[in-house]
Amino acid sequence: MEETTVKSNFIWDAIEQDLKDGRYTQVHTRFPPEPNGYMHIGHCKALIMDFLTAEKYGGLCNLRFDDTNPAKEDMEYVRAIQDDIHWLGFEYTGGLYYASDYYDKLYEIAEDWIKRGLAYVDELDKDQMREYRGTLTEPGKNSPWRDRPWEESLDLFRRMKAGEFPEGSKTLRMKIDMASPNMVMRDPAMYRIVYKEHWRTGDKWCIYPMYDYAHPISDALEGISHSMCSLEFEIHRPLYDWVVEKSAHMLPAKPRQIEFSRLNITRTIMSKRYLRALVEGGHVSGWDDPRMPTLRGMRRRGYTAAAIRNFVDMIGMSKADSTVDAAVLEHCVREDLGEKAPRAMAVMNPVKVVLDNWPEGEVKELELENHPDHPEMGTRKVKFGKELYIEQDDFMEVPVKKYQRMFPGNEVRLKGAYIVKCEGCVKDENGNVTEIHATVDFDTLSGSAGADRKIKGKTLHWVSTEDCIPFQARLYEPLLNEEMEEEDGEDRDKKDFIARLNPNSLTVCTGYAEPCIAACEVGTTFQFLRSGYFCKDADSTPDMPVYNRTVGLRDTFAKQVK
Repeated sequence: MEETTVKSNFIWDAIEQDLKDGRYTQVHTRFPPEPNGYMHIGHCKALIMDFLTAEKYGGLCNLRFDDTNPAKEDMEYVRAIQDDIHWLGFEYTGGLYYASDYYDKLYEIAEDWIKRGLAYVDELDKDQMREYRGTLTEPGKNSPWRDRPWEESLDLFRRMKAGEFPEGSKTLRMKIDMASPNMVMRDPAMYRIVYKEHWRTGDKWCIYPMYDYAHPISDALEGISHSMCSLEFEIHRPLYDWVVEKSAHMLPAKPRQIEFSRLNITRTIMSKRYLRALVEGGHVSGWDDPRMPTLRGMRRRGYTAAAIRNFVDMIGMSKADSTVDAAVLEHCVREDLGEKAPRAMAVMNPVKVVLDNWPEGEVKELELENHPDHPEMGTRKVKFGKELYIEQDDFMEVPVKKYQRMFPGNEVRLKGAYIVKCEGCVKDENGNVTEIHATVDFDTLSGSAGADRKIKGKTLHWVSTEDCIPFQARLYEPLLNEEMEEEDGEDRDKKDFIARLNPNSLTVCTGYAEPCIAACEVGTTFQFLRSGYFCKDADSTPDMPVYNRTVGLRDTFAKQVK
């Protein structure tokens, strides 16, 4: 993996000050995903920052799965997340951990809190708890169970653990301040009853810790120095610090939480809940559908790890919430693939061209470079004969103004071959063009003296009818319609996003291409001349290669920054 140089940021400034002040002697970070879905591009900002920070300061980075909700978690997601991290080029040098590793310790701390009057067993149901919680402008009310004797709470908590009560009937809550202006601090829940077997601990537990309780304690138990998280957790920082402080005598470290703005990208779904709805509702083919923003989907589409890392570097780290144009990510993909991907010719919407003055039966072998800027990538042989395929869009019987491709009387250059002149076309009974006729200027073969003759027409890609293979091209647009761009956060969550899915997010074409695209491995990427970058898909068969368009050639972001 190529090393990514990330520019300095406010997080690293804070870490350097902490090291200078002696607050910490070693940097130790962690990446703490929940194993309840596949990772998507929105996770990459935190992931890359966690791992790069440890690398920068010669520290360690843990991978810890915060597996506190057995109802939604699965080993499938654990394996996928590990694979994605390795694909991005990182190793969890601090080790692999699970929040469930600490269930016994978390329970021990909970009992200690009860004995010290810091927690109590509550019997309000969810609706009552919401009512007692208050609002942003009104303080909450104390639960009638808040001041029960600690001995009673301890007994009830142990009986909760023993499975004596139904789900939802009792909850262990922290005793903080129901009148706090920060609603997160209004006696948040610590444990709830869930009769669900855990994929790691089996049926040992029927009470499970809440994230806001388990997460800071897990950080502290692992000796984490800096706990980096997205900006929505800023309001949770006082609770994070409170939990660590009240357990300090039982913990080896006191981590510092630092928040940064989350990654939002135009026309891109960043909610695992919504992504799951797309999969389960059949709106996409699976978690690895190339339209999905999951790393699995992006990899299948042909996005590279280097491009994603460069993208995170380009957008930088800040505390200001913003939405990044998807063109920035596509620019990074083009920048990476432009240097690596060999070239090939493929025609996705073909129409036949007959060269009237080409000798019957004659086939000429031409040599084309695999990359115009990298001669070390070699050349390939292509055949040229009497009949070719070009794109339907490259011909107009009656051209519009400034049209410079093929039309009667106009000359165009065929990539790596000759200049040809369009003489006319043949149509079917419905007026559709079925065949174009042209003549060849034999003195203009690419590489010969006549090839430099100036013409007004463009250079077109083509394939020979005698030396091509059929293939399927899958062309993608964003999953969301344009109107989603102005909506983010809670506003977007309130609406039916399914109704605003882009019906044109996938277009499938069957065309013809050079034979070289058939024998390569799945995951190989080509630049199809004038069409974009395409990655060979696992759905390919020996008779029908399938290629996903990674990105087109038009780089709107590059034009913006010039």
